[in-house]
Formats: sequence, structure tokens, C-alpha cells
Amino acid sequence: MKALQYAAQGRAEIAELPVPSIADDEVLVAARSVGVCHSDIDLLEGRYIIPFSYPIIPGHEWSGEVVQVGSKVTDLGVGDRVVGECVIGDDHFGFSISGAAAEFFVAKASWLHRLPEGISWTMGALVEPFSVAYYALVRAGGVDASNTVAVLGAGPIGLAVAAASSAMGAQTVVVEPSAERRAAASKLGASHTVEPQRAEEFLRELTEGRGADVVVEASGRPAVMASALELVAFQGRIAYIGIDVGQEAPAKLGLIQSKELRITGSIGSPGVWQETLRFLAGSGLDLTPLVTERFSVDEALAALDTAHHPTPATIKAHIQFDATL
Repeated sequence: MKALQYAAQGRAEIAELPVPSIADDEVLVAARSVGVCHSDIDLLEGRYIIPFSYPIIPGHEWSGEVVQVGSKVTDLGVGDRVVGECVIGDDHFGFSISGAAAEFFVAKASWLHRLPEGISWTMGALVEPFSVAYYALVRAGGVDASNTVAVLGAGPIGLAVAAASSAMGAQTVVVEPSAERRAAASKLGASHTVEPQRAEEFLRELTEGRGADVVVEASGRPAVMASALELVAFQGRIAYIGIDVGQEAPAKLGLIQSKELRITGSIGSPGVWQETLRFLAGSGLDLTPLVTERFSVDEALAALDTAHHPTPATIKAHIQFDATL
């Protein structure tokens, strides 16, 4: 089988590997669509938030079809359309253990969830990033039409937050320097978009001086993370979901106390996948505009390059698979 494999730091290749065998409690999945995340680039360059080792197959945003089941697996069958969680106990699928960027891969049945009818392979591979956005809003608590939600950064996760927040009824403001990504946020339901240098004044005017009830920081840039403290309202909530590894920026930390803020940080989306899938099925959200480039497995290195060096129009690259046993 063909797989995108990180052989060593800075060295990715399209590898020919044997189809893996499964244990009694495992299933063999044929990948169908796999998203490339900036975390995959960090992994290739030797940076990640938990330990890992090479060689490793990336791929934590995916949809696939079950093609074999172990003898002890009773709740999944051949032909089931599935997606799977990224954070697996102490491990991260596609990071500390090999992931889905291969024609076939192994997963434990307990990690997987069936895709609802009507959700495409492309939408399925967007469930993981959307679940991260959904989880952040659930942890922030009580997001509804009474809230103004400011989303800092319109990468794929920030855009997913904007879509979720808007679907929950909140007045959603996306703060983003790129005109193309601001336009994408509007198409996904954002009420307003604004450039970063105008964000504080815009939010103050929009909320009659109150500030945003909820700020979701999705850029992972320390200076932007610090600015969340200034944009949020008194007794507001901040959710940090953009990932930074080891950088620093000055911040007005006294605002945490003086504004009586509630701050959460999250990695992944544990415990909300079934709820996320029901939300997507029930809301009718179409996230497929997030996927701006598609590649075959033979073109997987180009998919990595697209994610690493995006054009202004690039949001998300997907690698598509069609292998059968």
C-alpha cells in the first residue's frame, strides 16, 4: 500500500508499505479523505506537544471505510463509514502513533464513530477540526444568541469556530488580517469580520463598550493570545485553542483579575464527538468550502507543501484515497 510517511525530521516520502494486520479488538480502515493540518508540518519539523519518534505516518483529520474487523469487534462492520478521535488516552493519533495518511490503517473500534447519513467523505475529514472548535465553545459555556463571540484567527480551526458559533445563534466577529479568509468567514456565517488593528474599537462600538462576551483565540500567536485579554468583556470567557510551542509575548495579566475572567485551554476534543456529529447532522452546516485543494496519495508531498506555504486562497488541503482490498 502507499502511505505518506515521515522517515526522519524534515524528510517526508511516499512509502510502499505492507497492509497492516489487525488484532482482535481492532479494525482495518481504508482511508477516503485526509486533511493536512499545520500540526502535521510541526511534526515533520520535529516539534510537537507530546513525545513522538520517526518513522511516523501523519493524518489525524480523516474519514474512512471499515474493510476488516477483529473477532472481538461487535459494534462495527465491513462497509461502515467512520471517523476517529485524535486524542487517545496519552497518545495522539497521527502523532505519537501512526495515523490515517495511508491507503489502509489500523484503529481500535473504541476510537471510532459512524458518520451520519448524508455527510460526505470530505465533511467527515472535517469533523476532527470542527470538533475542536465545538469543544472550545462547549467549554466556554452557554454560547447563544445573547453573546458576541470574537474569533481571533481565520485558519481552518478559527473558521470552524465561526461556523459553530454562528450556528449556535451568537453574533460572531472574526478578527483576521487576510481579506480572503475574512470573506471565507462571512460565507460560513460570521456576522462581521474585521482587521486586527481595528478589532478593539470595532468590538467596543458593536457591544456598546462591553467587549466580546467570548473570545476564542485560534491563531496560536502569542501576541494575539495576549490581546484576547483586552478584547473580552468584564466577566467574559476566553478559550485558547491555537497551539503555540515555546514562544512568548508580554500580556496584561492583571486583566484576568480585574475583569473576573474565566479562561479555558484545550487540545483536541475529548468526550464530544457524538455530540459534534449530531450537531453537524442537525444543523446542516456545510464546511466543504474549507477544502480549497485536493490531492491524490501520489501527490501527498505537494499537499504538505501547500499546507506549509499556502497562497492567500488556501485554507485546507485534503489527500483523497480510493484503494480497495
